[in-house]
Amino acid sequence: MARRVAVLPLVLAALWGLWEGYRALWIATGWTRPFKVDDITMPHLHGIVAQLFPRTSTGQLLLDYLFHPALFTAKEAAVGFAVGASIGFALGVLLAHFRVLARGLMPYVVASQTIPIIAIAPIVVVGLGSLTIYGWTPDDWERVTVIASYLTFFPVTVNTVRGLQSVDPRALELMHSYAASGWSILWKLRVPSALPYLFSAFKVAATASVVGAIIGEAPSSISSSSGRAASVSRSQPRARSHVSVHATRCAPFSSPVSCWSSRSSSTVREGVRGTRGS
Repeated sequence: MARRVAVLPLVLAALWGLWEGYRALWIATGWTRPFKVDDITMPHLHGIVAQLFPRTSTGQLLLDYLFHPALFTAKEAAVGFAVGASIGFALGVLLAHFRVLARGLMPYVVASQTIPIIAIAPIVVVGLGSLTIYGWTPDDWERVTVIASYLTFFPVTVNTVRGLQSVDPRALELMHSYAASGWSILWKLRVPSALPYLFSAFKVAATASVVGAIIGEAPSSISSSSGRAASVSRSQPRARSHVSVHATRCAPFSSPVSCWSSRSSSTVREGVRGTRGS
């Protein structure tokens, strides 16, 4: 554990050195490929971080100004991820158990991701705003989570099908010889075997949910004090130029969780294999 903690600053230092070294070399040589390097296209990293701490015209720290809208968008992405992953897992279980259903629905599942999200997001977000179900109308942030769920369910569905079908045939025959029910086979054999596939899908889906939340906020009526994308579009030009920095700061928080999840799933799979071998 201590070794993993020590690796993080080393990786960050290596990335910092790579950034500054690339910048210094391109400026010294005057190279313009793949792009011209200067203080605008590739500023110093310490200069980028320093720009998070000046105060806005209202006297609020820029970092604080960006933090609260980012939390709102994170809520949309988290709810969209949970809903999309649940739907994707349930759909994957159905497709893995019924081959006829898989042959009929899987082409439509794949085709659903060929529609550009930038085109379908305004239709869904605005359309749901005029929809009323038994007197209930989805709130602005709830409509945005639909877009996040839409991007999330696909990788989870595909990897769930692959994972559930990757079970060892000998283990499956052993479960049948014990007269195990389909429910027991699913949760005690198929799902543990599918964990590595599921966590790989969760990595992709976590990123997709954030993208869907940010894109979905653009056509919604979320106020500038709530959503991150709405805050960017209505904020000062100064905040616009550095908002991407705040977005990149969210990545280190998700990466360790994904890595831990992958290692945990690998440990579970090795335990399952060891049990089979014994």
